[in-house]
Amino acid sequence: MNTSVIERYRDRLPVSPATPVVSLGEGSTPLVSAPALSRQLGVELLLKLESMNPTASFKDRGMTVAVSKALEEGAKAVICASTGNTAASAATYAARAGLEAIILQPAGAVALGKLAQARAVGATVLEIKGSFDEALGAARELAARGTHALVNSLNPYRLEGQKTVAFELVDELGELPDLICLPYGGGGNTRALGLGLEELASGVPRIYAAQAAERAPTVASAIRIADPVHRDEAERVIARSEGSVVTVSDDEILEAWRALAREEGIFCEPSSAAGIAALRHVPDIAGRRVVCIVTGHGLKDPQVVEHDTEPPIQVDPDADAIASAAAQAE
Repeated sequence: MNTSVIERYRDRLPVSPATPVVSLGEGSTPLVSAPALSRQLGVELLLKLESMNPTASFKDRGMTVAVSKALEEGAKAVICASTGNTAASAATYAARAGLEAIILQPAGAVALGKLAQARAVGATVLEIKGSFDEALGAARELAARGTHALVNSLNPYRLEGQKTVAFELVDELGELPDLICLPYGGGGNTRALGLGLEELASGVPRIYAAQAAERAPTVASAIRIADPVHRDEAERVIARSEGSVVTVSDDEILEAWRALAREEGIFCEPSSAAGIAALRHVPDIAGRRVVCIVTGHGLKDPQVVEHDTEPPIQVDPDADAIASAAAQAE
């Protein structure tokens, strides 16, 4: 049985014995080697599979703390604006806690897999006629009235939970890697990573945050955020680490997404591959130990598979026909 993030790192989190822990066994995600890409890039590449959290994204680390504290503080409902992963996580943890969840999604900007999770667990999903930033503004306004707990990453408890990925990396490796690459949407995960690294006080690896060249219309729906709310703090973390923000095109993101799937067997949503795409732009990495954070599972965004792969081939139930079709497909 997985020990929850809160129980593993209780002494480093803003909880007390009175905090009702709302958990689904998040954290303790695999750290796996990527031998094919390691050879291509000339590094020791490790993938931190945050896609293996309960709702299949890294958001669960922060949501367990945010919803636990909301319950402790007497909230009856939670609210968030989301391009998908926050919605799925907030709705799921709210259901676990017995709280109402209201999800504000920008019209046409949320992948089906993420929306399905939120709907399945009973959240009220409202489609905002506007951008993510407008949806977030509305969520903040409603939360300010005191009726709903905002569980976007503006909630400091979210960041506290998400910082635990840094603790896990040291637990697993015995030390920090040389570089960490991760996607850059709103910047909350980068900021949280910085918090965790600061608390470890054992040096800071170079951090490379990958943003889409065209943030608003990018194919990588999870980082489809035009105005990052944590921009200043996240970019301070990156600057302190002597890393950088790396801008990658959608073509580069999809190329990295295909490489992870076809060469490493890791099926992730496109935004999760942005760190790999960024790594191809980073100088002087030969021989380095690199961790790329894979933030969300591929089933979060199945539409990309429809657009980027060949459809199934129809064939008769005959061994010769099957062998012939398979040969032609190679």
